[in-house]
Formats: sequence, C-alpha cells, structure tokens
Amino acid sequence: MVYLFLADGFEETETFQTIDILRRCGLKVVTLSVTGRRIVTGAHGIFTKADSLFRKNHVVQCRAMVLPGGMPGALTLKNCVVLRVALQQHAFLGEVIAAICAAPMALAAAGILSGRHATIYPGMEEHLGDAIYHNDAYVVEDGNIITASGPAATPEFAFAIASRLCPEEVVQSVRRGMLFNPPVEVSAPVLRF
Repeated sequence: MVYLFLADGFEETETFQTIDILRRCGLKVVTLSVTGRRIVTGAHGIFTKADSLFRKNHVVQCRAMVLPGGMPGALTLKNCVVLRVALQQHAFLGEVIAAICAAPMALAAAGILSGRHATIYPGMEEHLGDAIYHNDAYVVEDGNIITASGPAATPEFAFAIASRLCPEEVVQSVRRGMLFNPPVEVSAPVLRF
C-alpha cells in the first residue's frame, strides 16, 4: 500500500501524475487527508476527495509514504504532529518515504533528513535543516528517502518510487507506454546515493 498525504494547497500536478504513474505500475495508492475533511482543495483550485482521513494506524500496512508539495499544503503536512511521528516510525523501519517540491520540509521537521542528501523547491533550502542540499538535481535518492524539486520532476519522482516497489520490467514497460523511455532529457539529473 502506498499512502499519499493531502492538505489544502497541495500541488495538483505532483499529486495526480504521481498517483497515475504508480497505479499504472500496479501499485495500490490511497490518498489520505490530514485536514479532518475528505474534500481537499489544491493550490490551483482543483478539488479532490481523499480516499480516507489519515489515522496513525495507517502506517502499519504502508510500503511507502508520499508527500506532494504546494503551499500551504506542504506547511500543513510539516505541522501535522501525527504525520511527523508516522514519518519517524516509517524511516526507522527503512520503508520508502518520498517528498516533492516544498514537502521535504516535513521530512526535515521530522528529523529524518539529518545528514542525508536531498533536494527541495529552489529558494526553500533553509527548510532542509542539516540535510546535504543538491540544487542541481530534479530527484535525489538517499537510501529509503526520495526527494524531488518541483512539478517538472514529477515523472522521474514517481518512477523512482515505483522502482523501489515494483519489478523493473514493469516500470520500464510503463515508461515506454507513456513515452518516457528513454527518460526525458533534463538539465538537472537524478542523483542516487
């Protein structure tokens, strides 16, 4: 099970394209609202209905936690104490944790980026704490932590998550079917540590 966390002000592109790619790879993705309401509004006015409300017991059956960016959504994720504890527990278990755009700030607030390689939306570096910041990368993978810089990085972000949870032939088949194979040439590389 992959859980994607939603708060008002989430970035729609990062949310919906990530869900789409992961589901094409055969993963079950469940959206969880941290707002106490199932209807959540995106940063650009798109409404969506979360599959469920986030409860701390969701982490028990979770293979990956995914946090989209967008403001003030990422700030709400950062300030959600129950989510912060769940992130810490999930990091301790070594399971996949992925955050894009502004959302890596929630990982830093949970203390799981300390000394780790990461990226974040340009200009938000101070929100990474003592992580090792890479401003030249779209996606940074450091162990079980995957971070990405923003909307343009979404496909590679989603494929990085899928590569951790699916057979590589499935990921490559989806890439080809979506015309992402070979990967789109980007000025900022994908870094793996």
